[in-house]
Amino acid sequence: MRIAVLRAVLATLVCGGLGAGCVARTTPAAKSNEAVASEALQTLIDRKLLEGEAKKKGMTVEKLLEQEVRSKVSEATDEEVQAAYEANKAALKRPLAEVRDQIRQSLKQSTIKQAQQGYTQILRSQSNVSILLSPPKIEVAHDPARLRGNPNAPVTIVEFSDFQCPYCKSAEPTLKQLLIKYDGKVRLSYRDFPLREIHPNAQGAAVAARCAGEQGKYWEYHDQLFSDQTKLDAADLKEHARAVGLDEKRFDSCVASGKFQAPIQEDLDTAVRAGVNGTPGFFINGVALIGAQPASAFEQIIDSELKAAVKNK
Repeated sequence: MRIAVLRAVLATLVCGGLGAGCVARTTPAAKSNEAVASEALQTLIDRKLLEGEAKKKGMTVEKLLEQEVRSKVSEATDEEVQAAYEANKAALKRPLAEVRDQIRQSLKQSTIKQAQQGYTQILRSQSNVSILLSPPKIEVAHDPARLRGNPNAPVTIVEFSDFQCPYCKSAEPTLKQLLIKYDGKVRLSYRDFPLREIHPNAQGAAVAARCAGEQGKYWEYHDQLFSDQTKLDAADLKEHARAVGLDEKRFDSCVASGKFQAPIQEDLDTAVRAGVNGTPGFFINGVALIGAQPASAFEQIIDSELKAAVKNK
């Protein structure tokens, strides 16, 4: 858990503190009434479960959380703080002494938040909770050229992402885990949402990945980019091309042509129209899920969609 939080806390410092993703400063979007109602319902369910568990144990909710969550979260070590800082030193643009305490505190708070989410998921699994409110759906097309998994899978995850966003990187292991767990039933489509104002290398990385796709190695290059987000400048992008075995001359020519600038902008515009204002943003068969959420949040929607697919046969 701590490794994921290391990425998340740097996103908080660099991306402005959304809490689960990086925010596009110029594209605010209001949530639909249905989405607001759905989120409120989830919060209510979690609160009722915590209240019920606290009553069963004869204590307050605050005491329950202290006992089951907060007391089990340790302080970040100096090594973890140093590692978090070094990984994003260029983006932070401040000396470690100025941000050390903020990193340490954010690491702990983020870990507590994740631990509490895990605890409420355990309570849900032990309870018989049925949600009759259908989540709102937004039709968002996937890109067949950037598709991972079974092309005929009944569930499609459309991901709007930014190669320089730490939260997007932290979501990668979860997505790979989901493709393994739901092998043949879930497919993943990547679409670009480069936050150019706060991630100066995101656009170039998106272009480079598209050019790698021309040579049939989009996902290899995609994984290479997310493997180290400190290596996204022009020289690094060429090194990545060599690492995945691309024809370097074709790659360089493609990048220089600028032909993918418009398609990337089209992805971004599509995301904004769908109500996305930060990364990562996901649509699971049209159901929105924003931010680097735990696997359980994806699984809840995926399982519901798979059940619906069986009923509709």
